[in-house]
Amino acid sequence: MVNDVVGFVNNILWGQGQVLIYMLLLAGLWFTFRLKFIQILDFKHMWSLLKGSNASNSQGISSFQALCTSLSARVGTGNLAGVAVAISLGGAGAIFWMWVIALLGMATGYAESVLGQAYKIKDSDGQFRGGPAYYIKQGLKNSWFAVLFALCLFFGYGFVFSAVQANTITDALNNSYGIETQYSGLAIVIVAGLIVIGGLRAIARFAEWVVPFMGIAYVLVALGVTVVNIEMLPAVLWDIVTSAFGLQEAGAGAFAAAVKNGIQRGLYSNEAGSGSVPQAAAAACPHPNHPVSQGYIQMLGVFLDTMILCTATAFIILLGTDTSIGEMEGIRLTQTAMESHLGSVGADFVAAAIGFFAFTSVVANYAYGEANLHMFKLDNRPGRAAFTAGYLAMIFWGAMASLPTVWAMADMALGLMTVVNVIAIVLLTPTIVSLTQDYRTKRQQGGEIVFTASDCKLQGELEEKDIWTGKP
Repeated sequence: MVNDVVGFVNNILWGQGQVLIYMLLLAGLWFTFRLKFIQILDFKHMWSLLKGSNASNSQGISSFQALCTSLSARVGTGNLAGVAVAISLGGAGAIFWMWVIALLGMATGYAESVLGQAYKIKDSDGQFRGGPAYYIKQGLKNSWFAVLFALCLFFGYGFVFSAVQANTITDALNNSYGIETQYSGLAIVIVAGLIVIGGLRAIARFAEWVVPFMGIAYVLVALGVTVVNIEMLPAVLWDIVTSAFGLQEAGAGAFAAAVKNGIQRGLYSNEAGSGSVPQAAAAACPHPNHPVSQGYIQMLGVFLDTMILCTATAFIILLGTDTSIGEMEGIRLTQTAMESHLGSVGADFVAAAIGFFAFTSVVANYAYGEANLHMFKLDNRPGRAAFTAGYLAMIFWGAMASLPTVWAMADMALGLMTVVNVIAIVLLTPTIVSLTQDYRTKRQQGGEIVFTASDCKLQGELEEKDIWTGKP
């Protein structure tokens, strides 16, 4: 019965209904035009904000830690296993549509992160918390819609998504070293438990050290593989483009498969529009002290995740193996491709990479779920203990579950979250545009950019107005 329900919902969201594909494309186009192609025209400024992004205080983590935390959740199975699934089901053309949804998603990711900052609150410990549930409740004055999103997020990031990451880690270890999934699953539970017990700050510190190291190492290996096979690269790029538009033998069927799987796996990887990243964005002390600066930082996260890391995996696969598999191979397809480049050590490298990538996602997912405990007055010791227990139990279950079942549940959770969040951010467009214009005006005037709640008209009403007092 559970499989029937999941299949029915996914068919509406991703299958014949394709509700999410249309919603995300239209939302990306909407914010790209309303924000005047911000992801292209402000591309250089986006990178410049990394300077000084290490500043933080007792109320929030630094902008860089927020970026690394969001990348921890983004950079996981979607970058290695998800890309392989997209290629095996949608062909090389799926990669083109992953690029398209990432480019448009940069504007969507910016919009939701700006809102996460603008409507953030302080929890019972005096630390910043926020996200779609908070800006829906305050900005749209709609409590039931806010609770609906929070419940979807609890189901997705609190429980199911960590099961997906654990499943991929244990499968990779079992494929490479024959380690029984229950033993590796138990190890993941223990290590994750030791980290998340320290709360958001411990997770942010962990992400700040691990994410840059693993990302750079993976990209360097992919660059090496590409350079060694440089003569094949033009043919691979041509295959990506022609397959994306169904210009090869398979025709319209290949086109539909490429679009569906590229967008679906692209969203799962970069999470733009899903409403997950605003949790990390809201927890930061932005630099400059304006909601828009964190929007730029998180827009950068979408670019790094899909345009850099997913592309790296795509080149590794397309330069190294026959991808006309027609079935869901997941992480094993990536391992096979890497073995063709590096020999037996290739599978070991992918196993290590997916271990790092997916484990950081497991840890960051906890932070997203925990950020919404305040919505239910559960940001206390018993509430956190109950949430932690359920979170760790789902990790252990996911380590031993079948791949199609886990992916299907993850797709449903992500889809439901995205529907709620996209509706909310589109309705809050006037606030996003107003905040962006305020930032651009102050940037043109020169001097320090500082936001005060009275500087522009925000929809709804801020729950804690003292956060935006105009102090640097």
